[in-house]
Amino acid sequence: MKTDKGKLFIIIIIAVLLRVGVAFYLGDYVVDMPGTFDQISYDMLARRVVGGYGFTVAQNWWPLTPAGAPTAHWSYLYTLYLTGVYTLFGYHPLIARLIQAVLGGILMPWLIYRLGKEHFSNKVGLIAAGLSAVYLYFVYYAAALMTETFYIIGILWILDVATRLGADPPKDTPLSSAYYLKASLDLGLAMAVTVLFRQVILLFFPVLFLWLFWRSFRRKKTSAFKIIGVLSGATLILIAAILPCTYRNYQVFNRFVLLNTNAGYAFFWGNHPIHGYNFISILPSDGPSYQDLIPPELRSLDEAALDQALLKRGLAFIQADPLRYLILSGSRIKDYFQFWPSSKSSLVSNISRVLSFALLLPFMIYGLIVEFPGVIKSKTLILYLFIIVYTGVHLLTWALIRYRLPVDAVLLIFAGAALQQIQQTLSKRFTQPPFPTLF
Repeated sequence: MKTDKGKLFIIIIIAVLLRVGVAFYLGDYVVDMPGTFDQISYDMLARRVVGGYGFTVAQNWWPLTPAGAPTAHWSYLYTLYLTGVYTLFGYHPLIARLIQAVLGGILMPWLIYRLGKEHFSNKVGLIAAGLSAVYLYFVYYAAALMTETFYIIGILWILDVATRLGADPPKDTPLSSAYYLKASLDLGLAMAVTVLFRQVILLFFPVLFLWLFWRSFRRKKTSAFKIIGVLSGATLILIAAILPCTYRNYQVFNRFVLLNTNAGYAFFWGNHPIHGYNFISILPSDGPSYQDLIPPELRSLDEAALDQALLKRGLAFIQADPLRYLILSGSRIKDYFQFWPSSKSSLVSNISRVLSFALLLPFMIYGLIVEFPGVIKSKTLILYLFIIVYTGVHLLTWALIRYRLPVDAVLLIFAGAALQQIQQTLSKRFTQPPFPTLF
């Protein structure tokens, strides 16, 4: 065990150093880099809050918010993170990058190790943590002023807590009420933090709750009642975290907006007839822009009203032609799971794609297939459910490679299981392994 801790420590050091290096490379300023345009918006918004203007935009801004108008399009929690850094240290984006890089380098490999160990073995956990340390997408986004890193950590935190709750309890020692109270607090905090970074995770929570209830009911009806208490407490924490955002939204928009105003825009643009039957992940610059697609009669609406109006238009697209919607959703697979280089992508994007996802995809798939038999009765089902639900949500709405990264984090665990099995097979076949053991 001490050896495993030492190896994990080395993995974390490597992860931190790589991410800190990228943070210094991106520097103490914010410019548009491939796949990171959102950091310009978060930087602008944080500077507005520091300047006393609140959550308002400085000029006419994405998606169609006029200068000086309130916005709820962006994560409140991540904006407040940048606001806190800028308030304490002055306007130094590099400090925000470095804090994020260090936290990402520590927490992501650590949580992936915990999940790998819990679902498979210590060695699988170490391999998966090692893969996450050098996974170029994670290294790159850890230094970008965007929600990706903290959001993925939040998802791993949720899955870690859920895995412990879904595990079979010790036969001789019943779990105490204090255990369930702590589990409720852990799960509630994990859910609250994660949803405040990106609201789309809300769609996974019903599946998570049903799985936890099913796991507990299979053991004992009394356990099921305890899990209901855990989930009720976690839900109350989640509601308490969201309520301030909902209240603020009602104050500035005079209408109910649960958290952020981005679902309607994404659903409208993602299913617009301009795509035909083949999804276009990013509209070409020589054609109509996303703003051009918004009907003129809706342009006078504020951000929240426009978001809700566009959601209705998006649903109308589906109602008008359900078959096109199904084919269009299927066509998003190529954008979501793209692993090959593209002439439309930058050199940085192509290198990151080929040397991370493309390189490990065969092992991810192999791990999923090998571990699938018997998974229905196993606690590992929650990992499969997350992959399926999260992928399905984006295939039905809008698919980009960076939206897949939370799935990548979980798939690395299966890649670790595959590599461990391959290593064991080769070790049995040869007296002397053809290569040193991975971990």
